[in-house]
Amino acid sequence: MSIFVDDGTRLVVQGITGRDGSFHARQMIEYGTRVVAGVTPGKGGQVFDESVPVFDTVADAVDRAEANTSVIYVPARFAGDAILEAADAGIELIVCITEGVPVADMMTALPYVEEKGARLIGPNCPGLITPDVAKVGILPGQIVTPGPIGVVSRSGTLTYEVIFQLTRAGMGQSTAVGIGGDPLIGTNFVDCLEAFEADPATEAVVMIGEIGGTDEQVAASFVSGKMSKPVVGFIAGQTAPPGRRMGHAGAIISGSEGTAEEKMRALEENGIGVAVRPVDIVGLLRERL
Repeated sequence: MSIFVDDGTRLVVQGITGRDGSFHARQMIEYGTRVVAGVTPGKGGQVFDESVPVFDTVADAVDRAEANTSVIYVPARFAGDAILEAADAGIELIVCITEGVPVADMMTALPYVEEKGARLIGPNCPGLITPDVAKVGILPGQIVTPGPIGVVSRSGTLTYEVIFQLTRAGMGQSTAVGIGGDPLIGTNFVDCLEAFEADPATEAVVMIGEIGGTDEQVAASFVSGKMSKPVVGFIAGQTAPPGRRMGHAGAIISGSEGTAEEKMRALEENGIGVAVRPVDIVGLLRERL
C-alpha cells in the first residue's frame, strides 16, 4: 500500500517538451512510472521519447490516454492556469513542481481544485514517490527503498537527506511526499498524516518542518488527538533570526509563532520525538518501533 500514488497512477506531464519537463519525464519513465501522455499546447500529435503521445490539452490526455494524475513543469506565470486546466479535465491528483507561482494565482486555483474534488500537491515542491512503484516529480529514485516509514516534508533537499539516512539504516519508505513551502499549498501536513494513519503499510511517520507559519503546530495537535502511529519530526531553520526569510516563501518568522524553538516545543508537547539533527531521526524511530 501507499498514499496518493500507486500502480494505478497514469501520469500526464504538463510541459513535457520543455527543458525541465522532458528531463524529468525521462527520469520518471526510467523509474517505472506509467507516463501515458504529455501536454504542450500547439505540439499535439508529436511523440515524446518514441513512446509518449503529446496532446494540446489535458482534456485530450484524459479522454485518449486515460490519465488520472498530472505533474506540472511549466513556467511560473502559466502554472496557475495549468492547475486549473488539470482540475477542469478531471485529473484526480495534480502535482505542481513549479517555483515562484504568484500567490494571487494560487488564491484562484486552490478553491477551484477543491470544488472539482481533486488533490493538489505543491506548488514549489519536489513531488512524491512510492518506492519501486511510481515517482511523480523530481525526487531522486536511487535513494529510496520500500518499507514502512512514511515521510512528509516542507523542504525539498532535507527530504532527500532524511530519506537517504533512512535507507542507509535499513528503514524503507511507504511513500515520501514533499508538500512545498509556499504560503498557499494544496496538501498540508495534516492531509498527509491522515493518509499515513489510514495506510496499513505505514508503521511510523517522519515529518520535516521549517520555520514560519503554524502548520507544524496544527499537525502536532492532530498527531496527539488522531494518530496511533509514532511520529518523529525535525524543524529546519533552528538558527534563523526573527524577521529573516530563509528559503521558501512561507519560511519567515512572525513574532514568536514561527520560530523553530516554538515549533519543536509544540511537537514535544504532543508526543512527537524531535530530532536536533536529521541524522538523529533514525535513532528516534528505532526507539518508537
